[in-house]
Amino acid sequence: MKKFLRFSLFILLVPALLFSSCKKDTETPERTTDPEFQALTAYMAANSMDLSDVLASPWYLTAASIKDNLNDYFIIDLRGTYDAGHIPGAVSATLTSLLDVADDANGKTIIVACFSGQSAGHAVTALRLSGYSNAASLLFGMSSWHSTLDSWTAACDTKTPHASWIDPAGSIVANKEFDDPDLPAYSSTDAEFLAQRVDAMLAAGFKGDLSADILAAPGSFFINNYWAATDVETYGNIIGAYRIQPLTIAGEEFKHIDPSKTVATYCWTGQTSSVITAYLNVIGYTATSLKNGANSMIYDNLTAHKWSAATGCPEDLPLEATTK
Repeated sequence: MKKFLRFSLFILLVPALLFSSCKKDTETPERTTDPEFQALTAYMAANSMDLSDVLASPWYLTAASIKDNLNDYFIIDLRGTYDAGHIPGAVSATLTSLLDVADDANGKTIIVACFSGQSAGHAVTALRLSGYSNAASLLFGMSSWHSTLDSWTAACDTKTPHASWIDPAGSIVANKEFDDPDLPAYSSTDAEFLAQRVDAMLAAGFKGDLSADILAAPGSFFINNYWAATDVETYGNIIGAYRIQPLTIAGEEFKHIDPSKTVATYCWTGQTSSVITAYLNVIGYTATSLKNGANSMIYDNLTAHKWSAATGCPEDLPLEATTK
């Protein structure tokens, strides 16, 4: 009788044990948070330095909108050479000297010019996180100022989309939760640590990869398609891409970014993704911007958000040869 009772009890316990085991196997692991990341991002969000603040309009300006009132702006040229001419009154800087040069702005709105508008996105991120809340980049860079400086046209891909491009859209990956990136411990104030992170981002230089390299091995990156959902439905996406947009501290969307991979962000022209890439590197991720955005992958398919000489450089504007 005892043997029968023990056997009956075992039979009753088996389903419970199996259910308990399956439940443990399917539970989502708890996220690991990093205290330095949490402290730094909380400070940034509380002081109007969320990514949405950095991307607040107007974070870029067009050549047409500034050409008649250049004296109202402090223009910084990042190209490192004046051989082909520069905007009248512009001063030269590198990313590493950017903040020192910006000290001379004397309250004027800073505009950063580069070859294509993409390196300038890194500069605008640094400036806006360093107290220059109205800093802006020159849209399309010096390519939009004078036709002889056009570096854009050659970068626009007019070929058939790559095999790693899904057209039409079919498999944007559902957002998941990942651990925080690991930031070094710091004993300084949050403001001082942020300044150190901005300096480190600038010292590392512009972070960008060609679309050909990312399309060749999309699985090597954590790819974020920074478009609206309707745009993905219209044009498609890179295989394995996520779509995390908006991306803010306040909305906790950063928990959907995988810190274990290089984060490759792409947008339409590489201008916005450059800002996002710089911001990600500041707060602890390893990130890169897909150069020239969708224009470098599906240029012929785009009906908007695309480079053209007519819209980017409607007229050749004055160039100055002297250096400052």
